[in-house]
Amino acid sequence: MPVIKNSQYKPPFYLFNQHMETIFPSALRKVKGVQYERERIETRDDDFLDIDWVKNGNSRLIIASHGLEGSSDRPYIMGIAKLFSQNKWDVLAWNCRSCSGEMNRREFLYHHGFTQDVEEVVQKALKEGYKEIVMIGFSMGGSLTLKYVGENGKDLYPEIKGAMAVSVPCNLSSSSRMLALKKNKFYQNRFMRKLDVKLREKNEQYPNLIHIKPWQSFADFHEFDTHYSAKIFGYKDAQDFYDNVQCFPHLKKIAIPTLILNSLNDPMLTGDCYPESEAERNGNIELELTKHGGHVGFLQKGKPYTYAEERALSFFTKTLNEL
Repeated sequence: MPVIKNSQYKPPFYLFNQHMETIFPSALRKVKGVQYERERIETRDDDFLDIDWVKNGNSRLIIASHGLEGSSDRPYIMGIAKLFSQNKWDVLAWNCRSCSGEMNRREFLYHHGFTQDVEEVVQKALKEGYKEIVMIGFSMGGSLTLKYVGENGKDLYPEIKGAMAVSVPCNLSSSSRMLALKKNKFYQNRFMRKLDVKLREKNEQYPNLIHIKPWQSFADFHEFDTHYSAKIFGYKDAQDFYDNVQCFPHLKKIAIPTLILNSLNDPMLTGDCYPESEAERNGNIELELTKHGGHVGFLQKGKPYTYAEERALSFFTKTLNEL
């Protein structure tokens, strides 16, 4: 499908650079009026996932996946929940392991390609009887969403009708290098602080599994993924981990209508994260590249919902109407 570069999105005048577009909505945006019903599901590997529902008896369901160290309470997830529930959709916003406010039981956390948990969530949605399901993910959640629908390809459950990924790091290796740049240290350090706390808690759960000295901390994602992610998930090193868990190799196999919305001024993405060739070759992928938007930003002046949220509703409505 075509690559859209003449997007209509324009940021508010006061968000004058990529960092303002990223930080302002993350730190200051409030979404009120969303009341979740929490349910805990047990996974097949003796762990648990906490999922949050907005149920109104609708036949259509959207499954929303959050970003790295996010949760169902992040404003971009709650914005989706509010907008879609007001438009005759039910909502399932799920929390990755350790992200719901309680540490998970297993020795590992999660990662950008941990689609076995996406499968657990989808299975739960199918058991609830939904016949029209769409999926949306933000940042890491976008990577999970694209990898899941791609690796399943034509064998994807027929109930899943469409997918969307926002601010997605299609190439993890280049994104990790991008975050290590001095200008982006703020974002990396924020992630590292949160992950450091979790790893120390895991170290107490499993004392002989991860050897972290009291004074030890990881300088960047490459170091973190070298010493933790690769080892705990069975990969040779950080690069092997990135190559195997990223969504990029699976894009060519996507067999349902899929929208990728990435901003060209996203501080966490490199040119390798804009899969133009893949979109041009795969008629199921629509790639929209906005000039502005930052990372999971897309605020609109005078509107309660972001451009990404409104775009999701219009895309999925159109997708289902064309079935």
